[in-house]
Amino acid sequence: MAQSTIHLKKVFADAFRQLDRRAVPPIEVKFYPYVGLHHTIRIRSGRVYVRLSDLFHAAPPEVMRALAFILVSRLIAKKPAVAHERVYRSYALSPQVLRASEIARRQRGRKVLTSASGKVYDLEKMFGRLNRRYFSEQLEKPTLTWSVRRARSILGHHDAVHNTITISKTLDSANVPEWFVEYILFHEMLHIVHPACLINGRRYYHTPAFRADEHRFRRYEDAQEWLDRVVRKRQELRARAA
Repeated sequence: MAQSTIHLKKVFADAFRQLDRRAVPPIEVKFYPYVGLHHTIRIRSGRVYVRLSDLFHAAPPEVMRALAFILVSRLIAKKPAVAHERVYRSYALSPQVLRASEIARRQRGRKVLTSASGKVYDLEKMFGRLNRRYFSEQLEKPTLTWSVRRARSILGHHDAVHNTITISKTLDSANVPEWFVEYILFHEMLHIVHPACLINGRRYYHTPAFRADEHRFRRYEDAQEWLDRVVRKRQELRARAA
């Protein structure tokens, strides 16, 4: 049965009382049609604003209580209790909620695409070569695109909901070896072969089978060394900005 926002305010107030000894602040709780399964909690001018995914509108009371304690814990920089995280994950990763989240992402989400053809590298041609070499041309080609921005934190991403593979525009450069771009694309292609799976209530994307297949890449060791270099450079840039 769906819970009223008045009741949820009481649940969040209770979480504040148990986790924080200061006076309970004014709390506003609303359900919001996020693209996926997402919740936020912020404090502004002494007032707490909570936005919960509308996919949780019918969540059981014990799940909403667990979520309240998790969000408040994060707001006051405390680690959420394992028991609360377990209750939340059990519901959030249930088949019906995952399915509802997938449908919401398809209906509400808008995938920003550019082109598979970059200034230096063509993802379509690269996909074809990798598909022949490692997958016996058995992989159905998803939509391939370079990212809109020069993302450095995420070099590649496979979106199963929208059936797309996005590669960071940062790699579309003559300064980046073609085999390294191939490795990043190959890694994302493996996510098609090895979808995420649930193990003990947790979602795993890089299973032992995934890692074993990843080692098949012809220049795997070189790619790992280059990846380490990219990560170090990223850390150096962050340090300069700090």
